[in-house]
Amino acid sequence: MTLRREAFLAHVKERGEYDTPEEAERAAQVVLALLGAHLVGEVRSRLAARLPDGFALILLNPLQSTEPLPPERFVRATAAWIEGATEQTATWDVSAVLSTVADTADEDLMDQILLQLPIGYDLLFGRPQPT
Repeated sequence: MTLRREAFLAHVKERGEYDTPEEAERAAQVVLALLGAHLVGEVRSRLAARLPDGFALILLNPLQSTEPLPPERFVRATAAWIEGATEQTATWDVSAVLSTVADTADEDLMDQILLQLPIGYDLLFGRPQPT
């Protein structure tokens, strides 16, 4: 299911409790750029196909990452890219965006996404996996 840009941002804005759509957009851009660096091949392409065009391009042209970041470092990297962010607010940003992304992906795609990421991302996506 592909969400329209406005609907995608509305979900992020609501989940992140942002005051403006611009704040939601900034969080979405940063988190998707970082996520794109962690996903490869068909999984990244399939996820991009479910995102609004502008966000799909961000996912497909990610920030460079030398290694997959564990969840806590992913949050720290997000904080570094969002002006005025702390680790606490960045955790909120990441969860608001990734839970919205998870809603656009079917279960099979989410399983494949989580297989490409270090342990612990299931919580950031709001989809805790049984241990």
